Amino acid sequence: MSASTTRTFSDDDRRAYLALSGASGDDREGAKHRVPEALIGGMFSYILGTELPGFGTNYLKQRMEYRQPAFYGEALTATVTITRLREDKNLVNLETVCRNAAGDMLVTGEALVLAKDVAPR
Repeated sequence: MSASTTRTFSDDDRRAYLALSGASGDDREGAKHRVPEALIGGMFSYILGTELPGFGTNYLKQRMEYRQPAFYGEALTATVTITRLREDKNLVNLETVCRNAAGDMLVTGEALVLAKDVAPR
C-alpha cells in the first residue's frame, strides 16, 4: 500500500516558514529559493497522520536523504509505501520518497511508526 500528496510551496509559504522558524532565508546564495527540508519532511508527516496509516499514528523514527534541492513554485509529490508490517508489535516500516514534476528524486528515506490506535477518519 502507498499514499501520496502533491504540493507546490509558494512565496507566502516561504515567508510563513521564515517567520515561524526565525531563519534569515538568505544565508547562502540561492537558499531563499529552496524549500526547507523541514517542509518536505512535513509532507511525509501529513501522509502518515491522515492517510497511511492514518489518524493516531505515532512517529518513532525517520531517516531522510536529500539528494537534490526542491524549489518554491514547483510541484512536489511525497509518497509513503509500506515495506513491512509487524502486527505483533503494531509497527509499520515505510519507504519515503519525494519527487518533483519532472520525476527527479529529491528525497529518499524510511520511517518507522507505531500504528496501535489508528482510527479511520
